[in-house]
Amino acid sequence: MLLLARAPKAWHRLFQLKPLALPGTPGGKAQHVRYQPFSTPGPAETGRQDQPQGPGLRTRLLVTALIGAGLGGAWLAMRAEKERWRQQQRTEALRQAAVGQGDFSLLDHRGQVRCKADFRGQWVLLYFGFTHCPDICPDELEKLVQVVRQLEAEPGLPPVQPLFITVDPERDTVAAMARYVQDFHPRLLGLTGSAEQIAQVSRSYRVYYSAGPKDEDQDYIVDHSIAIYLLSPDGLFTDYYSRGRSAEQITDSVRRHMAAFRSVLR
Repeated sequence: MLLLARAPKAWHRLFQLKPLALPGTPGGKAQHVRYQPFSTPGPAETGRQDQPQGPGLRTRLLVTALIGAGLGGAWLAMRAEKERWRQQQRTEALRQAAVGQGDFSLLDHRGQVRCKADFRGQWVLLYFGFTHCPDICPDELEKLVQVVRQLEAEPGLPPVQPLFITVDPERDTVAAMARYVQDFHPRLLGLTGSAEQIAQVSRSYRVYYSAGPKDEDQDYIVDHSIAIYLLSPDGLFTDYYSRGRSAEQITDSVRRHMAAFRSVLR
C-alpha cells in the first residue's frame, strides 16, 4: 500500500528531471538529446519519392488518339487531292482526244428533231446500240438508267438526261424506238435518223459498228462498240465507261465530275 501511495509522487519527480547532457560536444557544451518517434515511409510514399510521376493512362491514350486522328486526316486529304489531280488529268486527256466534237441532228422517239444544243446545260449519259440486240444493249441500258435513278435519289444533284442512239437505222424507226425505250426509264430518249446521220454522229464519238449477214428471216446482228458516254453541261465529252464498270462505280464517277465541274463556255 505504501508503494502505491508514493508512486504518483515518484512519477512526478521523474518527469521533472532534466535531460542528460552528452560529454565531448564541440565547445565543451553539453548537447541535449531529444527523442522523436521513428516512422518508416510506406510503399506509396517510397514510390512517390523514388519514381517521377508521368501523365496518366487516360491522358496518354487521348494524346495517342489525337495524333492518330491528325495523321489519318492528313492522309485522307492527300488521297483526295491526288484523286482530284488524276481526275483533272484524265478529263484533259479525253478533251484532247476530240471525242463528240460537232453537232448532230436526229429524231427522237416522238418524232421531234433533236440536236446537241438541246441538251446544253444538262448532264447526259449516252449509249449507242440497237433495239434487236439480244442481251448486251438491254443490260447496258439497264445499268445506265440505274445510275440515273441513283443520282436522282440524291438531293442537291442536277438531273441527268439518258440518251440512246441507234446504230441500226434500217430497223430502228421512230415507232420502234418508242416501243423500246418505254421499258427502261420515262426520261430515256431514243434517237434515230438516216444512215448518213447515224454514221456522222457515230464517227464523232468514235463508235464502231457493222451489220452482220442476214439470215433466212432477214434478221441480223450489229457488231458495235460498247461504252456509256458522259457529257458535261457544256455539251463536251467528259468521260466514258466500259462494260466492266458497275452502276455504283459509274455513279461515283459522275458525282465526282459534278463536284469538280466548272463551265468553260462562260
